[in-house]
This record gives sequence, structure tokens and C-alpha cells, in this order.
Amino acid sequence: MKITEHIAGASKTLFSFEILPPLKGAGIKELFSHIDPLMEFNPSFIDVTYHREDYILKKRADGSYDRISTRKRPGTVAICASLQNHFQIDAVPHIICGGFSKEDTENALIELNFLGIDNLLALRGDAIHGETHFEPEKNGNKNALDLIYQIKNMNAGIYLDEEISNTNESNFCAGAACYPEKHADAPNMQSDLKYLKRKIDAGAEFLVTQMFFDNAHYFNFVKSCRSAGITVPIIPGIKPIATRKQLSALPKIFHIDIPEALTNEIDACKDDKMVGDIGVNWAIQQCKELMQQGAPVLHFYTMGKSNQTKKICESIF
Repeated sequence: MKITEHIAGASKTLFSFEILPPLKGAGIKELFSHIDPLMEFNPSFIDVTYHREDYILKKRADGSYDRISTRKRPGTVAICASLQNHFQIDAVPHIICGGFSKEDTENALIELNFLGIDNLLALRGDAIHGETHFEPEKNGNKNALDLIYQIKNMNAGIYLDEEISNTNESNFCAGAACYPEKHADAPNMQSDLKYLKRKIDAGAEFLVTQMFFDNAHYFNFVKSCRSAGITVPIIPGIKPIATRKQLSALPKIFHIDIPEALTNEIDACKDDKMVGDIGVNWAIQQCKELMQQGAPVLHFYTMGKSNQTKKICESIF
């Protein structure tokens, strides 16, 4: 079932969350153990991140180095299939540009279509660790806009090999990311909105925001999107702060602000248990206001842990 259909058929705010694939060598049982406690709240979908390849340098006997590709969290497609089979729930894989040629992407889309996966989140992805700028794969999509065009083409039965005839048309519902506090690469919000509108015009049918801690950013962003002609559902992303370290880490990684009132509360905490409790309470208030204002879905970034999200859901659903 498409995410847009979930939203259109709902009479109240829905619940969803994001998970990380297990580290290479780990089993899926631990992942399921973090999902199980959240199933009582009837999530409409679970999305699964994709982590591109990274590189390590391995020293040779002669003192030179080999650059070796490695991927720490493989298995997004297989996990999505497992989720749909085990939990009977819609799984939404992240599809990224980095590390994929267009042919690689097409093959992944074909597999997802065979598996009956209806939804995708199309993302450019991050730069390789240690590189300052994102570099697309040779013969790969340069950005999320190009990726959405490729998905749209497959939905129309247009494949890379133009000689293929009688092609099967996929029926993916593609979503895209958006940034209430502006994408880090955008010079200003207006420029960011123009690019976002191009993704919608290319075929993106829903948006999921970056995490934010001040609802005013979301409400102002939605208003700006509507003024720009962006009418698709805009799903707010929620991340409860869990540790004091995240006060500095999250703004650096995700280019977001944390409200002074929240930082003051955390500064007064004696340990991370108290910080986690503050994070939960702050997120509960965020969620209640978002629900009152008609947010279509509350989407939680669980970072592979369910305990905080469970506490929040117990208070709001």
C-alpha cells in the first residue's frame, strides 16, 4: 500500500519510524527485538536506511596502501522483504545515488518491484567519509532529482536499454527528503524550495523532513512549501535527544539548531538517564502540538533503539 494511500485513508495522525540495518556480521533477531515493542502502536510503515560504501586503507608489505571498499551496514533490500513478510507492514527502503551507477539503481528497483515493495525514499546520500563534497558514481545519478526521474521512467516502463520491448511498468510511490532549516548545501531557503519543487514536479509524492526540535521550523516550512506550490504530504521527522553528547553532535551532523530552552534543561541534568527523560518529554510536547495542527504522520528516527520512541507513543497514541 502506498504511503499516500495510508495518509488519504486516515482519520488521525499516523505513526511510522526509521531503522538502521544491522552491522555486517550481526543477525536480524536483534533488529526485530527493537521493532517488536513499537508494533502495538500500529505503525503504517517502517523505512530502512541505506549506507553507501566507505573505504579503508590497507598497508602492503612494501609500505604502500591499497584502497579497499567496505560497507558496514548491508542488507536494506533484504531487510525490507523480511519486514513485510514478518510483520506484514509496508517497508520503505532508502535508495541513494552514492555508490550506484544508473544500471545498479535499475537492477535494485527491479528487485524491489519483484518483492512487492510499493514505496521508496529517494536520496542523494552523503559524501564518503573523509571527502568534503559528494561525488556521484561514474554513470550514476548526480542527485535526488535525477534519481526520481529514473524511478518515474520505470513507472512508465522506460528502462535504460531502449531496445527492451514489452517492459513491465513499476508502480513505486517515491518520496524525498526535505529540510525545515534548509539543506546544508543550499545557499538560502528560497533556493532550497525551488529545488524541492523540482523534485515534486519530477514525481515525488511525499516528503519526510530532517529532524527538528522547534515546531515553528516545521510550521513555517510547510507554509512556505504551500506558497511555492508544493502540495504533497509533508511528514515531520522526530528524534528525541538521548545523551548530552548529542547536543553538539546532532547540529554538526544534520545542520540543525537545538532550542535554548532544551539545552538549558539538558545542561542541568546529572547524567544521560536524566537527559533521555528530558528528550522524551520534549518530544511528547512536540508531537502533541504537531498532531493538533494536523501533521499527517509522526515519523521517528529511532537510531536502532525503541525505548524512547515507545515512551513517547504511550503518551500520544
